[in-house]
Amino acid sequence: MSINKKYKCRLCKICDGKACIGELPGMGGVFESSNFILNCADWKNYYTSEAYPLPRLRLAPITGAVENIGYEDERQFYFDIIRASVKAGLALSIGDGYPDLKLFSGIEALRYEKKKAAVFLKPYPQMKLFERIEAAKDVAEIIGVDTDAYNIVTMRNLVHLEKKTARDLAALKKYAKLPFAVKGVFTSYDIEVIKELKPDIAIISNHGGRIETDRGSVAAFAGKHLKEIKKYTGEVWADGGLRKKEDFIAASSLGIEEVLIGRPCITALLRDKENGIKNFIDSILK
Repeated sequence: MSINKKYKCRLCKICDGKACIGELPGMGGVFESSNFILNCADWKNYYTSEAYPLPRLRLAPITGAVENIGYEDERQFYFDIIRASVKAGLALSIGDGYPDLKLFSGIEALRYEKKKAAVFLKPYPQMKLFERIEAAKDVAEIIGVDTDAYNIVTMRNLVHLEKKTARDLAALKKYAKLPFAVKGVFTSYDIEVIKELKPDIAIISNHGGRIETDRGSVAAFAGKHLKEIKKYTGEVWADGGLRKKEDFIAASSLGIEEVLIGRPCITALLRDKENGIKNFIDSILK
């Protein structure tokens, strides 16, 4: 394990959640990082053979680079990670957060690179979300809502995040006029929302183990519930703990069409700069 004192990420050779237990702000997770650790450990339980194709790969939405990663500047982080992800051939995402600089830095970086992305918004009050959808429309190929971010208690109290109903999300979907994703499907409540809403994309995620939600891994939740969820959505994606080629194949074997990659892209960027994410993706594709 290599520790770079400049960053909160410890640049572990294998990112499995054990070196940053409980480090929040930082790269760790809640419950002493138990969901983070399970996310990384459980995909192997669903790997059967090489017969399945790799799912599509996409950069996960990442914000909070200053407080969680130790990056010097939030805007510069977005320019750096978007540029490196483009070089790696990844599909792109940007995230939302407080202050607004977090979302608008991502939008600016996409405009600079002349690229489009999945834009994932926090569950703000409806009028603020309509405004954010409008602001991001020129760079968005997908509009999504990080519904589970409601469980980030400090942010919820600071900016009045809301627990979204299917009706709330339907209004956003109608306004966006783009493929619509619900990210953070990890509880029975979330499944009921998907059944009623019928979004274009449902993303199984526990926020990388960083929020208080049900205990368990993304892989286990997908193994148990994916077939049911699939009846009510166009595609099912996954986000959490995918590290090795076998993990991605395991996700594909469960019926997952696309996966989001977060911490490994951060680590790769910090370790090898602009070439880091390409090196990581190439190691998967070999």
